[in-house]
Amino acid sequence: MSADPQEWTATGIAAQVSGRRRTAVDTVRESLRRLTELDGDLAAFQVVRRDAALIEAAEVDAKVARGEELPLAGVPVAIKDNIPVEGEPMRVGSAATEAHPQPHDHEIVRRLRAAGAVVVGITRVPELCIWGTTDSVYGTTRNPWNLERTPGGSSGGSAAAVASGIVPVAHAADGMGSIRIPAACTGLVGIKPGAGVVPCDLGDNDWYGLAENGPLATTVADAALVLSVMAGDGSLAHVSDAADGPPLRIAVSTHPPLKGVPVDREHVRALFASAAALMHAGHEIERFDPTYPNAVATAALVRWFAGAAADAKHLDPALLEGRSRRHVALGRQAVARGQLKDGPRNAWRAQSLEMLTTYDVLMLPVLARPPLEAKRWGDSSWATNMAVNTVAAPFAAAWNLAGFPAMSVPAGIHPDAGTPMSVQLVARPGRESLLLSVARSLETLRPWQRRPPNYT
Repeated sequence: MSADPQEWTATGIAAQVSGRRRTAVDTVRESLRRLTELDGDLAAFQVVRRDAALIEAAEVDAKVARGEELPLAGVPVAIKDNIPVEGEPMRVGSAATEAHPQPHDHEIVRRLRAAGAVVVGITRVPELCIWGTTDSVYGTTRNPWNLERTPGGSSGGSAAAVASGIVPVAHAADGMGSIRIPAACTGLVGIKPGAGVVPCDLGDNDWYGLAENGPLATTVADAALVLSVMAGDGSLAHVSDAADGPPLRIAVSTHPPLKGVPVDREHVRALFASAAALMHAGHEIERFDPTYPNAVATAALVRWFAGAAADAKHLDPALLEGRSRRHVALGRQAVARGQLKDGPRNAWRAQSLEMLTTYDVLMLPVLARPPLEAKRWGDSSWATNMAVNTVAAPFAAAWNLAGFPAMSVPAGIHPDAGTPMSVQLVARPGRESLLLSVARSLETLRPWQRRPPNYT
């Protein structure tokens, strides 16, 4: 690639475009050049906005010339194919959806554009964003670290686009781990904010409160900047290093919420190496395994099923993949039987709040194993997909159910798979800035490789 990877960041681009040391048009041209060169192997993009993006970039340059302050001036971004982008189709990975142009931007897209970002394309997702791999009737998205493996899901297209350097940052969304899982698969920083921090409006009903919008990035500063724009809260962009504050009490757990799920020993080693770095920096590290009631898994699964059913209520079931059709049918049954209950969720929130008052941060894996194979998982049964999804990434969904902020931070490269490993940080509501500060410490103490070997 012609541009220095260290300069291909949202913070760096915005500073240069705002300072008129580069133009938004040239920056977007570079992003589109990379897309043309790289996406044939990756299949990250569903829609490419070549002409429209260049027109919008020229508008950003005109605003900068008029002296407007734009925190994301000229930054190329990708939008996940589950929120509307005006004038473009929103297929949500399904042949059952309509191809008509969307009449208006989602609020997240509006905020990104108002901040000076330029949408270069829309990224692929699995059907209805249900699955933890990104494959659909439109193609199979691949991980730039290892093309034989998935970049995760459902924000796998966004993750592949950022990890490969096509765009420096991207929009993602997380209903059962769909920001953190792709971030972990591709070595990115991904944060799922707590409930109410960022506008949601995902699908019919936000998967009954499980889902949140958030960013994917290669640096903590970029993730914080994009999150601040999405949230409309500029204070989130100013990240301190946790090493500069009082010592934190951090709980470390390798115990998966689902009993009997094996956790890859390299992922465990990566977790303890990150914890050790924080301990040497002066923080108090303790082993503590949360108690996950059986009702937590059940409540999350019911909302997962029912949320997909709500999103599919106007779609022709015959046009859905077999795995999705079964998932939707189970969701309809769950709703009809009155299985959507708030009691288990409220009890889990209360238990988690008590734990994360005793501890400042909970630190645990994101994945239990390296990323799954990249293939057409849609050709496999619902049962097979459920089995591989839950075994690969059992650590994320509990924090969607609680509505707590959680993020994925890179933690090394798996010696066998050659794919990144990550740790997950969780805190109580309102502490997104704390998570970002701990992530900044890890970025300083254990710097990660920001680009795969063939994409530097």
